[in-house]
Amino acid sequence: MSAFMNFTSLWKHKSKADMRSPKADLKVSLDECVAALDLFLSNRFEEALTTLCSKAKDSMYHSLTYATILEMQAMMTFEPEDIINAGNTMKEAQTICQKFRKKTSVADSLNNLMNRHAAEQFTEEEMHAEVCYAECLLQRAALTFLQDENMISFIKGSIKIRNSYQTYKELLNIVQSSNYTKGENYSHFEGGVQLGIGAFNLTISLLPTRILRLLEFVGFSGNKEYGLEQLQEGASTENFRALLCTMLLLCYHTFMSFVLGTGEGDVDDAEHLLLPFLQRYPKGAIFLFFAGRIEEIRGNIDAVRKQLGQNLILTTWE
Repeated sequence: MSAFMNFTSLWKHKSKADMRSPKADLKVSLDECVAALDLFLSNRFEEALTTLCSKAKDSMYHSLTYATILEMQAMMTFEPEDIINAGNTMKEAQTICQKFRKKTSVADSLNNLMNRHAAEQFTEEEMHAEVCYAECLLQRAALTFLQDENMISFIKGSIKIRNSYQTYKELLNIVQSSNYTKGENYSHFEGGVQLGIGAFNLTISLLPTRILRLLEFVGFSGNKEYGLEQLQEGASTENFRALLCTMLLLCYHTFMSFVLGTGEGDVDDAEHLLLPFLQRYPKGAIFLFFAGRIEEIRGNIDAVRKQLGQNLILTTWE
């Protein structure tokens, strides 16, 4: 099942659960955030943000989604003001997520996550808060790289979010544990773990050897194949992060592999990932952007000009 099919089915789903239940609140929040993402991908930017804004101060998923949309805007425009705004908003989202976390975090307290009783100390909502908090830190690191535009700043940012990396590793142990009881919203939790584990492994594996050794010294590790595998699994299952997993794969195939000189990106895979989204969102700014990049890689200049012409909306994105 493609990430596009997963996203569409999530968007169409309407919850009938009791709103007084924490599990129901979590599910309703996820449904509302998926609907907001659909507005965003349809170029209804302000409407998407307005929809999220009313609950952004109270809901971890609303605040995270709001900040994520601003971050995607920053990554598309590369405007310093957009990058700073996205970073500040993501920091606020991190603060909201903190409110829902257990006082003692996963990385600090669950030294043996294979122990059923240790894992059960956390409610489903608290587990989602852990993965959302780690995701905020991960996205803030990406913005650090965009803002300073040098690898050293990115490495410094990566070291600062070691807690995010450790949390993802511990959460992965939970996902892989046969003793863990899967909650109603488990697929969204697992998708968040796959996004983080995949992003860390892929990105770290692409760094120069001397930098990789430094990161390994402070506890990081990266396996490119495993990272791609995690992202592909996250993109192919029905979960809230399927879209982000797909976006990261597109970035790898069309930008990262070229910028870092590995030459290992697969343009055909990128096109396969992109096609269903272009069919659903034919005027979607983000997808037209990647479509133009694919044509650029293939040397189809006329096609690039056509895509850029359709994508002028980016220049007035506010």
